[in-house]
Amino acid sequence: MYQIIVLLPLAGFLIAGLAGKAIGAKASEYTTSSFLVIAAVLSWIGFLSFGWGEGETIRVQMLQWMQSGGLDVSWSLRIDRLTLIMLVVVNTVSALVHIYSIGYMHHDPHRPRFFAYLSLFTFAMLMLVTSNNLVQMFFGWEGVGLASYLLIGFWYKKPSANAAAMKAFVVNRVGDFGFILGIFGVFVLFGSVNLDTIFAGAADIAATMGAEGGEAAAEAAGHGTAAMGDVVLNFAGYALTMGGALTAVCLLMFVGAMGKSAQIGLHTWLPDAMEGPTPVSALIHAATMVTAGVFMVARMSPVFELSHTALTFITFIGATTAFFAATIGLVQNDIKRVIAYSTCSQLGYMFVALGVGAYSVAIFHLFTHAFFKALLFLGAGSVIHSVSDEQDMRRMGGLRKHIPITYWTMVIGTLALTGFPFTAGYFSKDAIIEAAFVGHNAFATYGWGMTVIAALLTSFYSWRLIFMTFHGKPRASADVMHHVHESPMVMLVPLFVLSAGALLAGILFEHSFVGEGYEHFWHAALFTGAENHVLHDMHEVAFGIAILPTVMMALGFVVAYWMYVKDKAAPKRLAETHRGLYRFFLNKWYFDELYNVLFVRPAMAVGRTLWKTGDGRIIDGLGPDGVSARVVDVTNRVVRLQTGYLYHYAFAMLIGVAALVTWMMLGGAN
Repeated sequence: MYQIIVLLPLAGFLIAGLAGKAIGAKASEYTTSSFLVIAAVLSWIGFLSFGWGEGETIRVQMLQWMQSGGLDVSWSLRIDRLTLIMLVVVNTVSALVHIYSIGYMHHDPHRPRFFAYLSLFTFAMLMLVTSNNLVQMFFGWEGVGLASYLLIGFWYKKPSANAAAMKAFVVNRVGDFGFILGIFGVFVLFGSVNLDTIFAGAADIAATMGAEGGEAAAEAAGHGTAAMGDVVLNFAGYALTMGGALTAVCLLMFVGAMGKSAQIGLHTWLPDAMEGPTPVSALIHAATMVTAGVFMVARMSPVFELSHTALTFITFIGATTAFFAATIGLVQNDIKRVIAYSTCSQLGYMFVALGVGAYSVAIFHLFTHAFFKALLFLGAGSVIHSVSDEQDMRRMGGLRKHIPITYWTMVIGTLALTGFPFTAGYFSKDAIIEAAFVGHNAFATYGWGMTVIAALLTSFYSWRLIFMTFHGKPRASADVMHHVHESPMVMLVPLFVLSAGALLAGILFEHSFVGEGYEHFWHAALFTGAENHVLHDMHEVAFGIAILPTVMMALGFVVAYWMYVKDKAAPKRLAETHRGLYRFFLNKWYFDELYNVLFVRPAMAVGRTLWKTGDGRIIDGLGPDGVSARVVDVTNRVVRLQTGYLYHYAFAMLIGVAALVTWMMLGGAN
């Protein structure tokens, strides 16, 4: 069954990609969508039937990939609770996006290519989440990067789409370089890239650290033993101890997660990814790509648990991202960009949970977030579809009566995102805030403070989106408003399914993910150290702390209602009063401008110099172009001798005879 789940999207990609023109757009749409629906159904069957209380990790060998010395890499599937959660998330959202795209992309002439790319994206993500070794994980990691490049730049005739696709590709390469260095480090430390070997080695280290108070640790994978202070790795001329090496490896892998999951510093590609079709935005932001970093850190939790420094850094980055992205979302006017920065902020929440050791809480939020974020993006696509492809919320308003189904589904998604009681986000996001409150690393309190503030900001900008888009008087032209219409049923059915998930995913699975059913549900798919009691402590926080996120949610709603429904001049007054802060947020903390000065312009200058001077003047000038030019010069001079006049030839012969006689006379004299 698991082989079928993984291979069905690949089959859809091959059919639509290779035979799309032959079978037609309709057949490509229905084939790829049907395959994904089957994969999603099988994923749910596997998820619900996997032994609750007695299930063990399943390993499915597909084929031998490469073997060289100590490196043994195979294509095999690792099926445990974490894998099954990701299979459900990826295939469910992808299947709904495929179905939705049948309506949304109805007029596009390149639908077979689009659906082929969607299926390729899904297959690459499935390769990543089912990997049983780090090389296969990296293959899927790079695969989603390639697919995102193809999908973001799908409308390749738009310069902005091409620029956004290239930006996503380049920024992710920065993170991927860190990740592959981390994989190299893991191989050096543990002697293998296979997860079972790595986890066994990490368990040995953890056991020795616990037994000897952190003074010594066993070196994994049969390499003998080494004290924590002994040198085990020389890197760039620096000698690293076991503890230092583990921290370095974890930080390098986290750099990869920062790129894929758009954490502050490597986040700049994510908002620009909105240049792709809206279904692509839903797939990237809800189920694939951005969740890859969260999944990777959770999967490698046995290794990350060994580095307190790395977890502390993860907490800091996640908390800063949650706050940073939320501030930008306050002032954005593009409906898709508001939701994009919401994704960036929510990913920060997940990393805060990972940083304080609440791995299951992070995955719980990943699970619930997939439903309401896909719902919001597809709802936004329905809005854009209804208003003639307009995305600026300042040119919307008054749509509630025209597209009521879309309105209510987006309200449901907003309630879940902001953490309204008993919706999906209420259980998972509040659990992260509570976990940060009881966390013990140096930035746990900072993480708690930033996530609480971000909860307030999230509620404000989410309801701002609803009020600007659907309430008040219409701000679009009369012609646009005349053509406003509800989306077809093929686009609405996915919204209904996702609405159910946004409402029920939390209440149905909270007990299993983070409650009393934790042990029976996870079966050690996630690792927590012996000193990690965060899941226990978070359930014992004071009522005032537990209710604080809900208070922030309500306060954000009230402020947004006042500013965008009651006193509509308030936002403009506030922006004029705090013009500098408003411009700072509107320009996204000037990260793009800063990177343009620090990296883009110098890189362009170096490239231009190497091109014009190095390649043009030196290499080509002295090489092929120079040689060919000299040959042309010589031949141009030689051809001047070929005049066609007899007396010129006679004169040349006379000169030749004179030269020969002179040479013979001089030679004879010697």
